Amino acid sequence: MVKIPAQDFKTLKPGVEYAEVTKEISGKSVNMNLLRLDLTKVCLDVHHAMDAAIGTEKTSSIATRHGAFAAINAGFFRLDTSIWAGDAAGLLMSRSKLLSEPTAGRTALVLYNGPETTEAAFYRFEYRGFLIFGKNERISILGANRERNAEDLVLFTPEFHRTTLTSGVGLEVKFVKDKVVEIGNLVGNSNIPENGFVLSASGKYRAELLKLKRNQRVVLASGPTPVEGEPVPLPISFVQDAVAGVPRLIKNGRVDITWEQEKTSKSFVETRHPRTAVAKLKDGKFLMITVDGRSEASGGIGLPDLAEYLLSLGATDAMNLDGGGSTTMFVDGKVVNKPSDKEGERKVSDAILVTLRTKKK
Repeated sequence: MVKIPAQDFKTLKPGVEYAEVTKEISGKSVNMNLLRLDLTKVCLDVHHAMDAAIGTEKTSSIATRHGAFAAINAGFFRLDTSIWAGDAAGLLMSRSKLLSEPTAGRTALVLYNGPETTEAAFYRFEYRGFLIFGKNERISILGANRERNAEDLVLFTPEFHRTTLTSGVGLEVKFVKDKVVEIGNLVGNSNIPENGFVLSASGKYRAELLKLKRNQRVVLASGPTPVEGEPVPLPISFVQDAVAGVPRLIKNGRVDITWEQEKTSKSFVETRHPRTAVAKLKDGKFLMITVDGRSEASGGIGLPDLAEYLLSLGATDAMNLDGGGSTTMFVDGKVVNKPSDKEGERKVSDAILVTLRTKKK
């Protein structure tokens, strides 16, 4: 494949270059939209729909609400009609708050907006959480800000919702700051304190929470940790925003599609779909790309072809994001690609926003 000539990119704002490209890839015409970003001139942020941990909203709406110049849809999510619609399927952090735990050791984009530049990196995470109380006793937490299963122990924080949305068959302990304030057996849907959290247990894990006592002081530790053996280019304590995709496409300048490690399917990788992806480039810039599909005008793309194409553009590291009907790119007040759903732009869980540093609050 041939690199996009420099003249195909138009400078829209300082640090923001945009291109629309049509290529024949593996025998089909493919329409692509690309943003090439100078991270010394823009900030990248991840925001969830409705600024909560559940719910859906159009990418264009999320971007407009936050005053972003550009945006793409981001992570995979629960797409149904339940109260849990929009729950992120993997790691999601926004403004240094954990909205959704990492799952299946999947790759995530992590971001830190420093005073002079934005740092971006890719690596795989798992979740670790525990509560320390008494004489160094510990309770292991299995997940955060998600639906509680039949045998489970889940942490709910104020970023999730007003309440836990759980059924009344568990045990829930409410904390304000670092102190137990309420223990409720056979309760559910507890209010989440603005300055605290709730632990919700079901099945055999109820016995764990019964070890706690009212007014007891505790220490909570909860968050993503890199999968063992993963290099850590950006310290976890620096991470402000993060969003999981699946799978990694490129690592250290070589195609490395980690679909088996990240527990997705070969057919998902090879089938031509609309796609959204992000990449770091050799020159230090950051690339966002959407590929339209499921139409005569644009046939979509498989991930091997997408990885090779990104490599031809100078990508050193890249990751696939949610695609299909979710694929959306918003630039300067409008959606610039052609979403494949017949209804048009789909409501999604979250988006990566591009904000000009001169406009950054």
